[in-house]
Order: sequence, then C-alpha cells, then structure tokens
Amino acid sequence: MSKNLSNVNCPVCLGSEISSMGDLDGKDYFNCMFCRAFFVSSTEHLPRKEEQERYSQHNNNIYDSNYRKFLSALYAPITDKLKRDARGLDYGCGPGPALAEMFKEDGYIIDLYDPYFFPDVSCLNKKYDFITCTETVEHFYSPNKEFHTLNSLLEVGGWLGIMTNFYDDSINFNDWYYRKDPTHVVFYTEETFEFIASMMSWRIEIPTKNVVLFKK
Repeated sequence: MSKNLSNVNCPVCLGSEISSMGDLDGKDYFNCMFCRAFFVSSTEHLPRKEEQERYSQHNNNIYDSNYRKFLSALYAPITDKLKRDARGLDYGCGPGPALAEMFKEDGYIIDLYDPYFFPDVSCLNKKYDFITCTETVEHFYSPNKEFHTLNSLLEVGGWLGIMTNFYDDSINFNDWYYRKDPTHVVFYTEETFEFIASMMSWRIEIPTKNVVLFKK
C-alpha cells in the first residue's frame, strides 16, 4: 500500500518532493527527491530521556589514541584553515569531547555545547571563527533549523567542519549499520551537503571521506 506523503516534508530543505522507502525494521523511511537527504519518520524519534541514556553509553575516552586518530580526519583539514588565535565551538560534543581537547592542546580557544551534556546556552549568543560537528548532524531532529543556528554562530569567513557517514549508491541502505542506530534520524549525501552550501551561501569542500567543510 502506498503511503500518504502529503504531510511529510524534508527536515533538511523543507521540501515536499518526498519518496517513501517503505518500512525498514518497523520504521518508515523517506528520501527527499530535491536535496537527496534520507530520513526516518518524525514519529520514530526517541523520547528525550531514552535518547540521552543511549548517548551516555558512548565510550569516547578523551585520550583514546584510536578515537583521536578517527577525529583527525576532521581535525587536520580544518586546522589547515585556521589562525592560531581562532576561537571555536564544538557543537554537539557529547559526553567525551576529545576533539575539543585536541584543539585546546594546540592552543586554540574552544567552547563546548551539547543539549544533554554541556547545555551552556550562553555559547549560542557568541560568534566563532570555527565550529565542529563530529558525529552530530545525523542526530538533528530539525536540521534546517540547526544549520541556520550554526550560520548565526559563525563569523563571516569562519569555517564549519562536519563529520558524518555520507550515504551513496554503493551502500545498501536497508542493511547499513549507520541507519540501524536508533539515534540516527537523518542521512546526508554529497548532494545534500551541496544543497546546504547553496541554501546558506557557503563555500563547500570535501577534503576526505565523510568530512565536509563549509566557509561562511
């Protein structure tokens, strides 16, 4: 039976050109035909308490060398863009902000914001030379709103660095481990990020796999 898509809008571009991907593991998934984002039905979002409990189970040790090596895929290309006195924000840093610690160790000034673990909303009234979002944007319930917030926090000429698993046609979406994480609700293609860059009037670079840089 075909699904009624009249009340479904893309959470990234807010468009209504939506295709149903059907029921996967008991959840409804959709594909935006305009910006090429994939997303789960908003009715499947976890309650706040359950979502926080799952995040608390993440074992991201700040000093774990393997985790730092993973984060270096974003750290290396964004620091190439920055001056040493740049002020940054780790947005959605989670309970173990290892990336922020890497910046601090190299002399950068960086604030932490996470709605569950570092809920200092004063950070949202500042301006930053750079912002990082590592393994964060796939959790955004309202990505269009979040990207506009990030834009408001960036200085003109500032950089936004994002790390998330990009979806492409080589991946079997049904079996994709990244989709099966119940806290992952939006999945981005390279085309999605190109749309976001156009929407926000940002410059875009993709320096390595699963990393995108935007310049305001």
